[in-house]
Amino acid sequence: MTTSDLVGLRIKTVRRQRGLSQAQLAHPELSDSYVSLIESGKRTPTPAVLELLAQKLDCSLSYLVNGVTAEQMEDIELALGYARLAMENGEISEARTRFAELLANNNLTGLQSLRQDTELGLALASEACGDHVEAIAILNQLRQEDITSERRIEIAIALCRAYRDSERLTEAVQVGEEILGSAARPAWSDLLVELGATLLSAYLERGDLLRARQFAAELLNAADTLGTPRSTVAANWNAAYVASAAGHGDEALTFAERAMAVQAETGQPRNTARMRVALAQLHLRNRPGEAHIAREALRKAVAETSQTSVSTVDRARTMVELARAEIITGDIAEAAEHAADARALLPDSALALGAAANLLLGLAYTATGRLTEARHHVESVRDWLSPMPDTSRSASNWYATAQTMEQLGDEDRAVEAYQRALACAGL
Repeated sequence: MTTSDLVGLRIKTVRRQRGLSQAQLAHPELSDSYVSLIESGKRTPTPAVLELLAQKLDCSLSYLVNGVTAEQMEDIELALGYARLAMENGEISEARTRFAELLANNNLTGLQSLRQDTELGLALASEACGDHVEAIAILNQLRQEDITSERRIEIAIALCRAYRDSERLTEAVQVGEEILGSAARPAWSDLLVELGATLLSAYLERGDLLRARQFAAELLNAADTLGTPRSTVAANWNAAYVASAAGHGDEALTFAERAMAVQAETGQPRNTARMRVALAQLHLRNRPGEAHIAREALRKAVAETSQTSVSTVDRARTMVELARAEIITGDIAEAAEHAADARALLPDSALALGAAANLLLGLAYTATGRLTEARHHVESVRDWLSPMPDTSRSASNWYATAQTMEQLGDEDRAVEAYQRALACAGL
């Protein structure tokens, strides 16, 4: 039914409940034929006529327009606000529960915009919890609806990211290119640059470095033209990863530090903490000889994440990277402690991080001669990695696992892990 049909049906239902004829409702301001057309959905009443009819029917205008009373609308908006607040505070499981409970509210059915807000919130909360299957299903359903152009881009960003993180890279690229590659692409905006940045990361994951470098330059030009903090951070940050993948370490850190400076000045503390962790990762990758600098940045990030509303997965990621830096700098006991803390925080769905945390524990225990414990953690890495699809990311994880197993003298399992690494690399 159309919106006009629903409004007409409500007017008709309340009129009958009040025991009024169409003529009685219409008199003296309106004609009974006009009321009949409204009730049949053949005419859309103006806001002034709707307000008049609400007064005559002694019901709320909100009910005629939306099918809910003003009190019910207030309850829905309050519940949505609480769900969003939980999400912003990093309480992702609670946020997911609140969004799901709100969607079960029958009063939300006729409120298209609020329902779409709630469904998008549930998709983002599910994604944050590691449930990419549910997030993708919800986002694809939303794409089929009548939505604004801005909402379409928001959904595309989340869907491209969810496909990318699920290693469904062809689909991730298709989602981004559907908007950015169309002849009717809108003018560059902050949202569109963010979509471009997400698409750029999918190109990188897919190994399409040439396309990534070309597109990174396009995004940087767009961000320079816009001159906004949001676009500057998104374009420079992803250009850093492209430069790093191309072997240009100094250029990568220049881009990343530029993004970090803008983020620290204008962004939310939670996102600043996340970016500090990622910057330290880049530092470790491109300047391993300066691991102590990355370690100090990560220690600062640990303090920041404890004071801001990041999720437990983000806190665990910080601990994993700090453990990695501690191993490189020789602080083995500290590395083991941080890796154990990370492992305790992680849900079962965080496969790559769970594998990394256990591998770092294996390395730390090997270095301190605790070989039995080391074997236990390294063997458990296989359980985390096995459900993951065969990708270049999985290949590097399997290769690191194989090397550690070889150090532990477990040659049979090392060979198996090397074979899995080769299979993931397509060899």
